[in-house]
Amino acid sequence: MSLNLVSFQFYYLCMMHDIHINNSFTDALPQDPITENYTRQVTGAAYSLAQPLVFKNAQVIHVSKLAQELGFTDEEVQSLAFKNIVTGQEFPDGVAPYAMAYAGHQFGNWAGQLGDGRAINLFEMLHHDQRWALQLKGAGPTPYSRSGDGLAVLRSSIREHLCSEAMHHLGIPTTRSLSLSLSGDQVLRDMLYDGNAAHEKGAIVCRVAPSFIRFGNFEWAAAQGNPEYLKQLTDYTIKTFYSHITTTGKEAYLQFFKEVTARTLDTIIHWQRVGFVHGVMNTDNMSILGLTIDYGPYGWLEPYDHGWTPNTTDRQNKRYRYGAQPEIGLWNLLQLANALYELINDGPALEAILNDYKTNYQSQYLTMMQSKLGLQTSQENDQELIATLEHHLQLHETDMTLFFRELSLVEPQMDADKAFVTISMAFYDLENISEPHQWSWLEWLERYLKRLQLEQDALGMDGIAFAKAKQQQMNAINPKYVLRNYIAQMVIDDADRGDYTLLNDVYKMLQRPYDEQPEFDKWYDLRPKWARNKVGCSMLSCSS
Repeated sequence: MSLNLVSFQFYYLCMMHDIHINNSFTDALPQDPITENYTRQVTGAAYSLAQPLVFKNAQVIHVSKLAQELGFTDEEVQSLAFKNIVTGQEFPDGVAPYAMAYAGHQFGNWAGQLGDGRAINLFEMLHHDQRWALQLKGAGPTPYSRSGDGLAVLRSSIREHLCSEAMHHLGIPTTRSLSLSLSGDQVLRDMLYDGNAAHEKGAIVCRVAPSFIRFGNFEWAAAQGNPEYLKQLTDYTIKTFYSHITTTGKEAYLQFFKEVTARTLDTIIHWQRVGFVHGVMNTDNMSILGLTIDYGPYGWLEPYDHGWTPNTTDRQNKRYRYGAQPEIGLWNLLQLANALYELINDGPALEAILNDYKTNYQSQYLTMMQSKLGLQTSQENDQELIATLEHHLQLHETDMTLFFRELSLVEPQMDADKAFVTISMAFYDLENISEPHQWSWLEWLERYLKRLQLEQDALGMDGIAFAKAKQQQMNAINPKYVLRNYIAQMVIDDADRGDYTLLNDVYKMLQRPYDEQPEFDKWYDLRPKWARNKVGCSMLSCSS
């Protein structure tokens, strides 16, 4: 296929679906003057040009429903032009792929220049007044690849593709994944960093988001010692993604920081709600739009445990454990405040916004947990009821997803013994729960049942109507299906053998995570014993 034909097909797709190329980031911000693609230190630039590698045997193996949202028909998704775009093989004239420059704090330490080492941005497009940036992960090296090769492997690419779409359907702000492809090449990786490197199938994910700008972009700009560049980046971000901010100067930058803080908190509250653990909340992995970004060694709580981290690199200090995510979000926002300080020059004003984060977290977390328990009103002792529950959930291995879903079946008219039987499938070792632990559960359930009766009375509903309304409310916030770590690993194992049946089935399930889906009931169960310590099912490395 000639370049002209690819260009024709691409622009045909654009015209048919009201898609317009609009590269606002590269138009507004400074480009690295060196156009050769080799690893180096870059100064004074927001991005560097970087062409994807040519993969002659690339193969698209899955396309998400995002393609339909972007206006592509099934026939167009099957076209060679579409495949060439999402695998980085050919582009129309005027498209200049690039890698973003950014810095960041990794595991609490300043890391200096980082940048898109494994991601190449293709272009931005407007579709129905919505801006979308397309980015390939695993398509080759960039000037920011450091000692890496810029490639990705199938296992990590499957995890990112499925999870970003799963999070979207859970109602959690996130980057999206348009497609998953095999590159056709083998990639050498040391999966556990233990000296046992092996070749794996290479893969490419086409990631999509309004923008991939991170906290680290602002840290990079501040570290350059160029206030004008920092101002350019901040003004561009406000104008393009926070256009409702109409003030100027210091007031605009403060409002911008306040809204980034609110969006970040909102996303983290959602993570806590469903038991998602990001695993590597470095500042370069924090979206300036409050999206969940960079799906590396993430994981889902199976046994409820505030101290659990899925990241082998974080095993010792557990900086990014589930229970610490809200605190780390605040720490990262402090680094963003430091980066923006030169534009604002008002420490107390920035500190007030950060202090609001702490207060807002407490109130939003309480509201979220009340909703998970089926409570629409507030009572004086709710906070203590929730704290006691969280303590009990960790006394004995209790599956977070199953517990809250089964709790929706508990009604005020039950006694504590029946309520305990109702939630019993959530315990990983029901037969060996000690008598004191069982009594403590019965005591909590007794309190919960009384609280439900107060709720029913406050709402003025009869028992049947209240039970139905409560279950509907709880099932709308407590998912039945999440991308459990072992399920993702089973998909990976099958896909590595060339079987994508499970990939398609799991993707279908994850599109309706709150609904009853009887055909997928086998996935509504405890993590199997074989997955407890299996690589990929319990902890993961950053290797991809």
